[in-house]
Amino acid sequence: MIRQKISLKFSLVLGLFIYLISFSAVAQQTLEQLNQSLRYSRYSRIAPKVIPIKEGERTFVLQMPIEKIEENIEFGIYNFSYGILSSFQEPITAQNMINLKEEDLVRETNFHFYFEKTVTIPEEQEMAFVLLRATDTRQGDEYYYHADLISPFVFGYPDFWAYYGDEIPFDQNFMVKNDALEFRGKGPVSLHKFQYPASFEVPLPPMEIRPASVPREVTVNYQGDFLLNTPKKFEDDGYYFIQSDTNSTKGMMLRTVHEVFPKVKDYEEMVEMVAYISTRKEHEALNEAEDKKIALDQYWIGLTKDEDQAKKLISEYFKQIEFANILFTDFKEGWKTDRGMVYTVMGPPNEVSFKINGEIWSYLIPNSNSKITFTFARVKNILTPNYYILNRSRSLQPEWFKSITLWRSGQMDF
Repeated sequence: MIRQKISLKFSLVLGLFIYLISFSAVAQQTLEQLNQSLRYSRYSRIAPKVIPIKEGERTFVLQMPIEKIEENIEFGIYNFSYGILSSFQEPITAQNMINLKEEDLVRETNFHFYFEKTVTIPEEQEMAFVLLRATDTRQGDEYYYHADLISPFVFGYPDFWAYYGDEIPFDQNFMVKNDALEFRGKGPVSLHKFQYPASFEVPLPPMEIRPASVPREVTVNYQGDFLLNTPKKFEDDGYYFIQSDTNSTKGMMLRTVHEVFPKVKDYEEMVEMVAYISTRKEHEALNEAEDKKIALDQYWIGLTKDEDQAKKLISEYFKQIEFANILFTDFKEGWKTDRGMVYTVMGPPNEVSFKINGEIWSYLIPNSNSKITFTFARVKNILTPNYYILNRSRSLQPEWFKSITLWRSGQMDF
């Protein structure tokens, strides 16, 4: 798509206007009240993130990489700011948000803007959360990302991190097998590597309230230590937990993926992924088929009764899978998480809000004043502070089945 450029001078003037308006609009908003739906949009132009590194007892280095999804982004197109909040209910104001200017950039590459700030949390403050905001001066779109610094859901942050070859902090949870990252830190000279060769089942649908099966044993392989400041490859399937101190709960998790991830790899994987929109009988037949390609071709044509419609359905469905993998991969592939499942079937949510103990997605129902809501409970997890499980309910069944019907008829469109 050809995008019309606006001059930097005009962008800055317009940006200042929108910036002032936006502060007026959110002056009484709280972290709990923000609509963060742009975080999951298929049409987002940037992807901000905050990666805290612990430097002292209550001191953190805030690594703030902002991925450039849109090409040829000039710095002046966006206004950036960050702030430290004591709760999800604290008002977001001009007093607790700090502007990030071009001279604050630590580094800019073809793929990222990168800021870095150090903050110390007062002794009397029980909890602390960092909020990063980016305002697009062209439309006024606001992108948010928040992270816990001190909260019941954080077991502690590591005193090291991984970096790309261009010295930007590693800003995702997955990496292609045999690709290299460089780890850096101020404390230890070496890190310990634990590998979990785990595979996971497709999650139960939203209306299935019986408990999901849990493996009785978890296999873990200690793969020794390695030196900081040297490129390190991760060669095995599964996920890794990297630690500087094996007696602590602090560490960094990353998952290894195949070379075409987040896209689908082969027909075997494609069969597994269509579980969300298939009947049990259809899925069993696909799994048992000797030639998966022929079986899948028959499956898609059987759903739509039209070859062109089938091609559109395939493209849209696996585009959703791709985005789910990008957005929600943790120790599981993104499409296999509860949020990834809902995202794949229902599409990007219209409204996204966070509480300290959960995340709420709302979808507007067409031709209606009502909406359907999916609530994800935040669960404490040593591997990631952002682990969420869907609160399942039979009341979700009608809209879920409507969406599946739209998929199967080739009419789902985002």
